[in-house]
Amino acid sequence: MKKLNIAIVGLGFGKEFIPIYQHHPHTTMYAICQRNSMALDEVAKVYGVEHRYTDFSALLDDPSVDAVHINSPIHLHASQSIAALRAGKHVACTVPAATSVDECRSIVKAVQESGKNYMMMETAIYTREFLFVRELQTSGKLGRVQFMRGCHQQEMAGWPGYWEGLPPMHYATHAVSPCLALVQGQAEYVSCFGSGTIAEQLVSKYGSPFAVESALFKVRGQNLSFEVTRSLFETARQYIESFDVYGDKQSFEWTRVEQEHPIVHVGERPGRVTIPDFAHLLPDPIRRFTSAGVYSTENAHLSFTQGGGHGGSHPHLVNEFVSSIVQNRQPFPNVFQSTNWTCAGICAHESAMRGGQIVPLPEFE
Repeated sequence: MKKLNIAIVGLGFGKEFIPIYQHHPHTTMYAICQRNSMALDEVAKVYGVEHRYTDFSALLDDPSVDAVHINSPIHLHASQSIAALRAGKHVACTVPAATSVDECRSIVKAVQESGKNYMMMETAIYTREFLFVRELQTSGKLGRVQFMRGCHQQEMAGWPGYWEGLPPMHYATHAVSPCLALVQGQAEYVSCFGSGTIAEQLVSKYGSPFAVESALFKVRGQNLSFEVTRSLFETARQYIESFDVYGDKQSFEWTRVEQEHPIVHVGERPGRVTIPDFAHLLPDPIRRFTSAGVYSTENAHLSFTQGGGHGGSHPHLVNEFVSSIVQNRQPFPNVFQSTNWTCAGICAHESAMRGGQIVPLPEFE
């Protein structure tokens, strides 16, 4: 069958995915897009990508582009996703899907009208740790899931200016998504509290004063809730992007610091476990990208080196997006899951600004 022509938009984090698409058996790494022409040409030269664009609209006008993978600044995610869908392109977009409930609603509408696939490229649900926990669940070893917890703490000082002062929960999908993905659920409502304060020059940009936001979510239609903690600035903590799940037979707790092994509790007996790689789930040509080979250490994007490279998730994300198009099915996560997981954080911050008031999430499906 004809290979899918992929275009990548945004070449900071986006560079991570170029060699994966180049080696996937069903894709051609067709085009790249970035406003800075010098940086664009440099990346094109390094990776041998022929087609290049500095204008996003011109990229969408190219009829040869089948799918667009968006890695631009977060305030552009929704508008670029909607424009690409309306141009008849399948869309993969890095997290979060949007910055408002209305933007999420517009993405859903664009997917329904275009008939194209949309997938938020959520790394947390394709890490080797999550795949390990999912295997515990599907094998019955966890037993009945009783509670879950997600935590994402990160110091964003020195990142591009649009990050400065961002409400912690507006970038919460890494902590929200594994809880909901494990139980195939959606968040129904949330109560969230803010804690601590950040510098006034950070507060002024988004009007968000909190150093930490901590939320409790109810899972729709299930007798389950889960907790999420998020911080972005002025909170002393090594980077952590973790997921804990408590079952009635076994429970899994993420490592507290990097380089340690996670713990599986069998009843009341804890034991350290070594998490296997899950490259065997992938086509052979891209298996190596779960652990190495994206590009050299000195050029690696910070999000790849922190947290062990997103747990080897990048080739799994690419394979799921591509496979969903080739097999004419919905990706995981699909547009309804992607927007629910994004709205979870948006509504959580709204709750925090209201002193913990319960805020229901919109239903798009």
